[in-house]
Amino acid sequence: MTTTLYSNARVFQGTASGTAADAPAPTAFVVRDEVFAFVGDEAGARAFTAHPDATLDLGGQLVLPGITDAHTHLVMMGEALGQVGLTDARNLGEIQRLLAEARAADPDARVLRGRGWLFDSIPSGAPTAAMIDEVVADVPVYLDANDYHSCWVNTAALRELGITRDTPDPSGGRIGRDADGEPDGMLFETAAVEYAWAQRDAAMTDADRDVAVERVLAAYSAVGVTGVVDMALNEVALDALRRAADRRGGTLPLRVAAHWLVSNTDDDAQNLSQVDRAGELSARHASPWLRVVGIKLILDGTIDACTAAMSTPYADGSNADAIWPADRLFPVVAAADAAGLQIAMHAIGDAASSMALDALEHAFEANGDIPRRHRIEHLEYAAPGTAERMAALGVTASMQPVHADPAVLGNWIAQLDDDRVERGFAWHEYEDAQATLAFSTDAPTAPYGPLANLYIAATRESALDPSYSAARLDRTVPIERALLHATRDAATSVGDASWRGEIREGSAADFAVVDTDVLTEPAASLLTARTVLTVVGGRVAFEA
Repeated sequence: MTTTLYSNARVFQGTASGTAADAPAPTAFVVRDEVFAFVGDEAGARAFTAHPDATLDLGGQLVLPGITDAHTHLVMMGEALGQVGLTDARNLGEIQRLLAEARAADPDARVLRGRGWLFDSIPSGAPTAAMIDEVVADVPVYLDANDYHSCWVNTAALRELGITRDTPDPSGGRIGRDADGEPDGMLFETAAVEYAWAQRDAAMTDADRDVAVERVLAAYSAVGVTGVVDMALNEVALDALRRAADRRGGTLPLRVAAHWLVSNTDDDAQNLSQVDRAGELSARHASPWLRVVGIKLILDGTIDACTAAMSTPYADGSNADAIWPADRLFPVVAAADAAGLQIAMHAIGDAASSMALDALEHAFEANGDIPRRHRIEHLEYAAPGTAERMAALGVTASMQPVHADPAVLGNWIAQLDDDRVERGFAWHEYEDAQATLAFSTDAPTAPYGPLANLYIAATRESALDPSYSAARLDRTVPIERALLHATRDAATSVGDASWRGEIREGSAADFAVVDTDVLTEPAASLLTARTVLTVVGGRVAFEA
């Protein structure tokens, strides 16, 4: 048994009754093996353990419960960290310059991959293969959009994928085409998944994925994240995470609760077999380090690409169908609910989130009163009353403040261009309805740093570019509550409230030490504060 006494700290416990406004913050705590054994003042801590194995003076720094990124894509993010970053490129010329530089830096590479470009940065918001060909034409180029629901490719990539004018659009997706019907270099929704992502997965080796996993584990530990909820897990990603755990004797430097991606095949039997597979994996992988807790269903696309399912059309008069029609969705949701799997449904448009709740209500009626904790992801624009429906059903709202960064909202606003813009990203509605609200980043669709994410929640200002004006200041969330949504509530979102997400006696010793007291300093301190120590299960995962 190992005992460590941490002293001279300011502890934000993250409990309902232990926030900064309720009582003086604890200044010391004791970790015994994997749990908090004592939380209080230094005198109490020293009385609790007179002879600890180690004592650490934290120099008055802020201690936070370990942050859980409640919606991320671990392996994909690890891959993205090794690709050409394009989010900061604000015009086509900048994108082309970055691609040309990347090609020149690695002339022997057989493919060039980038990520994070914004539709606003492209003339008329319409990327073409020819735009990439101007600077890189000799190898295939694959560029994932910032929302990761579209992929922009060059002519060499279209050739590699075998996409021609005769290639049909896949169910739930679209191949962009020019006026003559020729592929134009854009792959939307399932077209990106079935062509560009499938090619990427086939080209990568296990060694490549191992590098990506180690990269992302280190990145998260360095910013105080001690747990993640991985969305859209598949066989190759699960294998990569298992290998990472095996290299560490069965543990990881953060706790992974994963959702198995179930794709609509337009065949009920095949869809339900995917649910069965998730059930098998859930029974097999149930450690506190790597668990399969449920399934992920992508019901629609994104507002930026006009592929989110809306109840009324976009500004240009277009609209999008749901990727999962109700008659395919309802049986899958009912089966997963009956199997005790958590159901996470991506729903960005109001038509999609309403259908998600309809499917859950149908499942509840079919399966009766059983333990369950389901969730809806993103909820960027939802119908009035959605928050109240979710609260009544016990459904978690999983939302990403970083997607509301004013620096990336221009195209989002333009695609709606009506009063729906005023109700976008309505976090306060879920708070007011007393629905569980979990904050996350959806990395790699956005930066993975948790404090910058919370800065946007607390200010509605840009963490990417301070020149952008803040949006909807009446819909900010005080930093204390934002922290709760990223710690306690994020852990609650996967049913872990009883044992992690707070700094209290008996809870898992997952915490981060930050060099700035972001609770008392101006909100801008969230952009400069740095994690100096991350501890998971009592073990140091990162030390600056």
